[in-house]
Amino acid sequence: MITGDHGEAAAALARVDALHTGLTQIVLEGGNLDGIAAEVARVLGVGVLFSSTDGRERAAALTPEQREVLRTHGLMDPTGRLRTERIGQTAPVGGGEARGLRVAAGGVDLARLVCLRADGPISSDDVHALERAAAVAALLITREEAVTAVENKYQGDFLRDLLLRRTADEEYVAEHADTFGWDLRRPVVVVAAEIDPPGADEPAATRSQRRQWQERFSAAWRQVARGIDPAAPCVDFTSEVVTLLPLADGADEDPVAGHGVVRRAVTAVTGDKGGGRRPFSVGVSRVAHSLEELPEAYAQARRAVEVGRRVSGGGSTTFFDQLGLHRLIALVPDTAELRAFTRDVLGPLAETTAEAADLRETLQVLLDTNFNVAEAARLQFFHYNTMRYRVSKLERLLGPLSSDPHLRLDVAVALRVLEIAG
Repeated sequence: MITGDHGEAAAALARVDALHTGLTQIVLEGGNLDGIAAEVARVLGVGVLFSSTDGRERAAALTPEQREVLRTHGLMDPTGRLRTERIGQTAPVGGGEARGLRVAAGGVDLARLVCLRADGPISSDDVHALERAAAVAALLITREEAVTAVENKYQGDFLRDLLLRRTADEEYVAEHADTFGWDLRRPVVVVAAEIDPPGADEPAATRSQRRQWQERFSAAWRQVARGIDPAAPCVDFTSEVVTLLPLADGADEDPVAGHGVVRRAVTAVTGDKGGGRRPFSVGVSRVAHSLEELPEAYAQARRAVEVGRRVSGGGSTTFFDQLGLHRLIALVPDTAELRAFTRDVLGPLAETTAEAADLRETLQVLLDTNFNVAEAARLQFFHYNTMRYRVSKLERLLGPLSSDPHLRLDVAVALRVLEIAG
């Protein structure tokens, strides 16, 4: 007869084996992470959540009370992202404990498994069971990612051909879009999103790091797009993620078409920027009302993200219809002609030297103040006489700026061109 500690150990081992058998059966029968989470939660009497490596929920078996415990203790942000960086291996939650485990295969992190027991500690036997669950989940995720990679490649090639006008047969497009579950028969805005390059103070990223960032980024956009509308196409074009978002209810009240739905998507993808999320820039097209308008809309989104990053820096969301003068400049395809224009108008101020950049800054302030020398001096913290000297120097280089409005217009446009074309 087995008693005491030996009996408890045997019971715990039997429970782990039974759980492992049940989880394996779930996978073999075509189950998913939700099924695994539910089985672990049932057997161990805990709350279970699977997330991406940056904390985006993939599956869960959590009660509303358990979610509130995670939020109360700062382990879940207002957008629902699990703060995996705060949990680590274990985190106290009142009289209980939350524990995190890596879900990995081949040395690659695939996901996170988080277990919550709000009214007590998580035992070593529970941890052993959770490790078994993580191993089974890794098998399932590896299988799903292999299928998803093929689907994404096929979908990406199809949408790229459509956006680059390589596909003209509407019947062919409609047939394939229906196969993917996409609805292309409605007004949409094309959204192009790109991860910003690492900052000057960051170490150079390896190819595998960049690929990992991009995979996590595209997965986040796909999940958010599905949450907004399951029929919204969202594909990874290797260096950018392209999403076709339908106009939301009440879009007529937006300051620009698509503003509401795009802001909602960007906010959800950004979260609280924790968990290793990378900053990114977004460009948004005008509304495309038909298949024929999608290629032009894609070009507008690409141009918007490029111009927005140049003008506003990284982390910007730029709508093509809000580019103002930049929008007209962006429609000029010949960048060599644009650069020639800036050289003709700005002369030595078009150079890349520190002195030229300093004078361009003063010139922009003068234009913004309608050549009010006193106000420009105040804004640049210069003495009035210093600013008068700078005005004289600028007029020697460029002409009678203070008295010729047409010249001032040319100079103002050239400065904007320089922001875009470089």
